[in-house]
Amino acid sequence: MTLRSRRHGQSGFTLIELMIVMMIISILVAIAVPNYVAAQRAAREAVLKEDLHVMREAIDSYTQDKAKAPQSLDDLVQAGYLKSMPEDPITRRTDTWVPVQEEAMTSIDQTDPGIDDVHSGAEGTASNGESYSSW
Repeated sequence: MTLRSRRHGQSGFTLIELMIVMMIISILVAIAVPNYVAAQRAAREAVLKEDLHVMREAIDSYTQDKAKAPQSLDDLVQAGYLKSMPEDPITRRTDTWVPVQEEAMTSIDQTDPGIDDVHSGAEGTASNGESYSSW
């Protein structure tokens, strides 16, 4: 086979074709990445809402069962109301939860004041415009 016949038999992509394919891929990535980031943020916010709901239910159950509010969030774990302290999905730490201590009693049977509510210690604003710490 001569050199001349081999060149005619070779097939491949030209530089222009490769650049067009790269541009198409770049456009698709530019569309997909913001959607992925938004979906990831929405998932973290949903987990945060659920964790707060579970911890608030545990605080209420503890207060009803023991006739006193927990003095710390660790009391909920020690008493078995939570298996472990959940990780704040925004800060990715377990020590950023902010307990809200109330001096008033929430129940007639309650003997001691203590933690009444819990919030996230995460700084920043959620996708709905509210501060994470206000949830």
